[in-house]
Amino acid sequence: MELATIHRPGSFRDFLRKSSTMTTETATTTQIGSYFISNYPPYSQWKKEFTPEIFAALDAEPDRSTPLGMYVHIPFCRKRCKFCYFRVYTQQNADTIKNYVDALDKELTLLKDKRGLSNRSLQFVYFGGGTPSYLSARQLHLLRERLSDSVSWDNAQEVTFECEPGTLSLEKVQTLKEIGITRISLGVENFNEKILEENGRAHLLPEVYRAYEWIRQVGFPQVNIDLIAGMVGETDENWQHCIDEAIKMEPDNITIYQMELPWNTVYSKEMLEQGIESPVADWPTKRRWASEAIDRLLASGYQLSSGNELVRNLQTDHFVYRDNLFRGSDLLAVGVSSFGHFQGVHYQNVDKLETYLELVNSGEIPINRAYKPTPHQVLIREWVLQMKEGRIAAQPFRDKFGVDPLVEFATALANQERAGYLEVQDDEVILTRKGLLQVDSLLTEYFEEQHREVRYT
Repeated sequence: MELATIHRPGSFRDFLRKSSTMTTETATTTQIGSYFISNYPPYSQWKKEFTPEIFAALDAEPDRSTPLGMYVHIPFCRKRCKFCYFRVYTQQNADTIKNYVDALDKELTLLKDKRGLSNRSLQFVYFGGGTPSYLSARQLHLLRERLSDSVSWDNAQEVTFECEPGTLSLEKVQTLKEIGITRISLGVENFNEKILEENGRAHLLPEVYRAYEWIRQVGFPQVNIDLIAGMVGETDENWQHCIDEAIKMEPDNITIYQMELPWNTVYSKEMLEQGIESPVADWPTKRRWASEAIDRLLASGYQLSSGNELVRNLQTDHFVYRDNLFRGSDLLAVGVSSFGHFQGVHYQNVDKLETYLELVNSGEIPINRAYKPTPHQVLIREWVLQMKEGRIAAQPFRDKFGVDPLVEFATALANQERAGYLEVQDDEVILTRKGLLQVDSLLTEYFEEQHREVRYT
């Protein structure tokens, strides 16, 4: 779950108010509708009537200097976490999975001969979900075999695969290495079994250590583990224990999320239907926990790679998918509900499995909605996403867009500098720790006025 994407209705101004550090209980409580900003303009502006734009982009001669990547969505899970808001299907049988792998192959067959894709190599691939590691070793080989008829990631800089600890075996981990995975992202989330159970996670604590041992035994260039600050039941003592265990494991990357409450999660529905108070830790507590983790990891030799990611070595430990996503590279979307960005057009596939299978099997590319941003909107998108990295240089934006972002965004930068969220130094914007810990709440100030109070999705 390294790069969450979809969040439900609510205005950005509501989010900004709830996410900022304020003194009232209402303002600091984690309420339903919090956002992790991952694109611009907001997803709610993407429409079915704009899909001709993405089909035109697929058919157009590409800018071959633009890196090409692929996101493959695997929507299957053993069970649904209580904080999950993604399109997932639980406890599916082997026939369903085979039919889905067949459909992925058919979708890529429909796409591979498009002019915008011809003779282009994949530079990065991301298998997300759901739980990609829900697939068996045999199914993983089938996935590679079928997709390789249309695309190859043999020479990609990075191929990331999300894993749930309880779905792994030594054979499966070996298979991941064999099919060309270079970066494993392990969804640990917490090192307390009761907290894992309370939050609906499928895995048990012994499975975390066993899976990690297999991953290290087989060997991958990059291994990431996810932690979530503020899971239901979290305590100060246990959070320190989680940091201890993460440090002992010595992964290459550690991603720390602050628990949110998007719409359509189990917790959100319980709050709405039963009238209960938010069970998630408040924002000041989550930010304190995240900050404590950053301090301890920095002291242990890690370096900040973004507001929620730390790496052992900034020179060698790169998250190629994120770096390209934030800088406008082409991203081919494959699978049900998958998101992409191709030749300047945002798009998403249909978000129901039955509809996806029906369209692909009938020979149709399963795109549901799209949006072609203006050059100014592309500037905003790349600026706000790169702000999440904590340090952003102005010159690359002048070179790429012919616009000085320090002038273009002068009002927002001045406001946020006065509030202690960032500093402008030597042609760079550098977020303070205070800014890093709540960066998503800062980004809407850079949006165009008409998008500051619309639904996000």
